Amino acid sequence: MEKLAYLGGEKIKKVEAPSDIYKWPIITDEDKAAIMDVVERNAYSKTDITEAFEKEFAEWLGAKHCIAACNGTMALFAAMFGVGLGAGDEIICTTKTYWASCLSSQLLGASVVFANIDPETLSIDPKDLERCLSPRTKAIMVVHYMAYPADMDPIMEFAKKHNLKVIEDVSHAQGGFYKGRRLGTIGDVGAMSLMSGKSFAAGELGALVTDNVEIYERALAFTHYERNDLKHIKETEYLKPFVGLPLSGLKGRVNQTCSAAARVQLKYYDERTAEIRRAMNYFFDQLEGLPGIHPVRVDESTGSNMAGWYIPAITYRAEELGGLDVNVFCAAVRAEIGIHISIGGNFPLHNHKMFKDFDLTNIGKPTRIAFADRDVRETDSALEPSEKVMMLGVPWFKKFYPEYIDYIAAGFKKVVLNADQLLDQTAEKKSSGRWYGTEN
Repeated sequence: MEKLAYLGGEKIKKVEAPSDIYKWPIITDEDKAAIMDVVERNAYSKTDITEAFEKEFAEWLGAKHCIAACNGTMALFAAMFGVGLGAGDEIICTTKTYWASCLSSQLLGASVVFANIDPETLSIDPKDLERCLSPRTKAIMVVHYMAYPADMDPIMEFAKKHNLKVIEDVSHAQGGFYKGRRLGTIGDVGAMSLMSGKSFAAGELGALVTDNVEIYERALAFTHYERNDLKHIKETEYLKPFVGLPLSGLKGRVNQTCSAAARVQLKYYDERTAEIRRAMNYFFDQLEGLPGIHPVRVDESTGSNMAGWYIPAITYRAEELGGLDVNVFCAAVRAEIGIHISIGGNFPLHNHKMFKDFDLTNIGKPTRIAFADRDVRETDSALEPSEKVMMLGVPWFKKFYPEYIDYIAAGFKKVVLNADQLLDQTAEKKSSGRWYGTEN
């Protein structure tokens, strides 16, 4: 038995972090030249670079159409409008996700019905869809949470059975695969953020992809006033009388420095994220099978993968470590290797008062149910499974440096294998998540 550093024992022999193991995105002279071309031409608000990116991005994913938007939130909003979500409709979405996955649906008069995540994968639990269904259900928002590909086969089967549209939120999993198919191309439409913190990082940018021309033209007319014209709106006849102005009343155009950055990042993305997956799988191989901590990752032999492995996570099960408090566990790991571990991920959205009481339009009732024929706000324990899941954010390695990764893994293993030393300890309680991020 090794005495833990948290209790005064010797720390694990330190291995210094290589300078580039956490550095992301990788920026080269090629990125800088592409961005400076936009700057020098004063082409920030033009669309030539953006349209070139859209074509390349669609081809990369294997989709017919792509729309770049000013951010991922706008892309998701456009996707909801694209599938025809409107007043009185319901959209099913997991409760444990970033707010942009579903919040703007309320601006269309729709109600969000929250589903549980699968505690093993952290993505939507297909078995919970039936509970959420009503005659008003119009769409399912599938979030590939923390890069884990949701189980799309039963979701698509359920959607087909009930004539529902499927939107994929790929903001955590750009370029990932589910059984050999790119995420975002399996449902009716995919939308995602490409902002600076993502695995596909291009400043502040969003993207929407679809094979459906009606969804594409609706979303284009919704976000890009300069392309809401008869040159671009060709097949959706009912949209043609409204060309000239954005149907949302919003401007979704991209700053082309971001489009330029995205084009360069796209060229190297698969190669660079393959190294991320190599490093993360090497790390998680060492944690696999340990009690209390369970790596969240997909079996790549199925043709699925975790793309750039945005926000790597493990689930924590205190009962397997004698009930060890998660705050003590995290403090003990930090004492060994100096690594901060975030606790909890996103708070469940159904618990926020925005989804309970806020009246955005002063209609006299909460916006979430303003046009509904039933009260979908949670009053029972249906979402307790999502509330009980305890996830921990772990280091996100961008390069494969085995010696350093071994050092980090050794810190986790030492604490797990000597957890009984900690059962009578207490530590400062950290927040169990955040509304808008994953760090404490």
